Amino acid sequence: MRMAINVRVSDFTGVALRGNDEAQAIVLVHRDPSLSVPLLVGADGDELVEALAIWSELFALPQLDEGARKPAARRRRANAIRARRPKFLMRRRIAMARELSVHREEREIIARN
Repeated sequence: MRMAINVRVSDFTGVALRGNDEAQAIVLVHRDPSLSVPLLVGADGDELVEALAIWSELFALPQLDEGARKPAARRRRANAIRARRPKFLMRRRIAMARELSVHREEREIIARN
C-alpha cells in the first residue's frame, strides 16, 4: 500500500550516516524512527561523507553521529480527562461566600407549627 505523509523539514533532527562496513546509507533522521527517510545508499565511504555534507547543507540540518546517539525514553501520554472536573460537579453551582444579613435590636419571632 502506498502512502504519502507531509512532514516539514524542520521536524527532522538531522542527517546521519547509518550502516555497516559493507553498505551505508545517508538518512534524514526524525524523532520518530518510522518517519526517518533514507536519502542515499552506497558502499563508497568517501563519496557518502561528501554527500552527507551536501545533504546537511541543503536541508540546513546538523550532521548527527549515530554511534553516540541513544534512543530517548518513551514519554507517558498525558491523560487529558484527568484534569477535568467530574461531570456531576459540573452541574453544581459553586457557592460564592456571601454575607448573611444580621438583624440587630429586633424582637425574635419564632414560628411554630
